[in-house]
Amino acid sequence: MRNCASGILTLNPPPLVHHQRFQGPAHVSIERLFDEIRRCLPEPWQAQVAVCPHLSRGFLSRVLNMKAARERAGSINHIVGDVHYLAMALPRKGLVLTIHDCAAMDRLQGIYRELFRQLWLVRPMRRARVVTTISETMRAELAKWTGRVAENIRVIPDCVRGEFIPKPKEFHAEAPVVLQVGTGWNKNVERVADALRGTACRLDIIGKLTDVQRRNLDRSGTSFRELGRVSDHRLLQAYEECDLVVFASIYEGFGLPILEAQATGRPVVTSNFGAMAEAAGKGALLVDPLDVRALREAVIGVCGSSDLRGELINEGFKNVDRYRPERTAAAFAGIYDECSKGPKRHPSH
Repeated sequence: MRNCASGILTLNPPPLVHHQRFQGPAHVSIERLFDEIRRCLPEPWQAQVAVCPHLSRGFLSRVLNMKAARERAGSINHIVGDVHYLAMALPRKGLVLTIHDCAAMDRLQGIYRELFRQLWLVRPMRRARVVTTISETMRAELAKWTGRVAENIRVIPDCVRGEFIPKPKEFHAEAPVVLQVGTGWNKNVERVADALRGTACRLDIIGKLTDVQRRNLDRSGTSFRELGRVSDHRLLQAYEECDLVVFASIYEGFGLPILEAQATGRPVVTSNFGAMAEAAGKGALLVDPLDVRALREAVIGVCGSSDLRGELINEGFKNVDRYRPERTAAAFAGIYDECSKGPKRHPSH
């Protein structure tokens, strides 16, 4: 059996293997999350990491990824996200599957949606001994798409990494820096920029903008700075340098930037529905992300009131304590303990 971390041949399979997707430049969020979880796992659960050798595009790359996963399988195998199909190549006994979102179900149509539903959700979920997801919102969404298959899903929320700590900063009222994390289809970049039009705010954007997004931002007249894809260290700096965080996404399985901002001590404006409202607790100003006027009023309200900023920051500190990595790691360790105690009957549906 090949040791997945070092490539060295070993006689015994590792007790616990985390199976991760191919690490392209856009694939960092899940990896950062589970790096932190592994750091906090209690004994004896020290996981080895099996990274897929290929990007999941096309039939052949997925088959090769499944072959590699089978060769690297341990006694307990945890598919940590976004490569759910690996479940078809791994033993059912001791198989844990974490699902972070199923946004593609709303974007696909017809036969493509059904193929995704079966191969990405239903069949992997049936094979897994334990399925976890990251929010109650996601549990309800999975139940909508998979029915009874989702009956026994466990919710284990994402955690905020330990390096995100309070960094007090005097609010720059004359020219506040607003941080936007992410540039994907769901991140609502253009509406946030429109909401800031005519204000003194500068929008700092983490992520690579498309040409269309860049043109739209230029037309908005909003001052912005594209930070691009950033290192962990630069991400921390971006939170520390900003005055507030706007995370007005139109879809999230969780909303980790909310917690990262709260842990740093920055006021947050975020969406008023789904996983974002769930994750934010009382530590954010909630707003309709499709309503540019409401977004604008929320940002102006935060910028104009030191009392409101102080209240949001204090509530954010309280909220983020629910999402410390030690809690998440302990929850997964409990599942690994359960999986190590023998087989469990699988549903026949």
